[in-house]
Formats: sequence, C-alpha cells, structure tokens
Amino acid sequence: MEPIVVTDNNFKEEVLNSTIPVLVDFWAVWCGPCRALAPIVHEIAEEYNDRVKVAKLDVDQNPETASNFGIRSIPTILIFKDGRVVHQIVGLVKKSVLTDKLDSLL
Repeated sequence: MEPIVVTDNNFKEEVLNSTIPVLVDFWAVWCGPCRALAPIVHEIAEEYNDRVKVAKLDVDQNPETASNFGIRSIPTILIFKDGRVVHQIVGLVKKSVLTDKLDSLL
C-alpha cells in the first residue's frame, strides 16, 4: 500500500472526513530530510494499511493547506483523528516515534 497524494482540493475529503486516523507527511521535492523520511512513511503505509490512512502533501504545490495548518518547516507530520490534529512531529524522526503515536490512537 502506497501513501495517497493529497492536495488543497482533496484534503478535506481524504483527511478531515476520514473515518480512520490519518498520518499526513508535509514535504517538498527539494527537502533532503523529507527524502530521508519517505521510506519510513512508505513502511508505515504498508504496515498500517487498513487501520491508518497515510498521505503525502507537497507543500510547494499545495500552499493553502500547508498555510492553514501553520507548516513552517518540513518535514512535518500531522496525525489526524476525527478531523482534528492530535499529534504534530517536526523534522526527521525515527519510525518508532511515529508508530508510538499511531498505536496510541488505535
């Protein structure tokens, strides 16, 4: 299972209206730490495939959503449950940091 791509246009439908928790990776092509975090995000998408929705949002192509959530540095991971941000993680982190947050919601 690959992460889904979310945009300014489908963010509400895919993330805010989701019936399961959603991990959103705010990233950009030019961001080195974002590229380093990408394999971890892909692993989480595989491991949590039917329990958590995993999404990626390119902040350069979708500035409205990034601005709405106050994304000032990337990578930033926001974890949503019931349409609300319940966790925010900024920077390159270990996989266990993300999985611990997700496990606390399941």
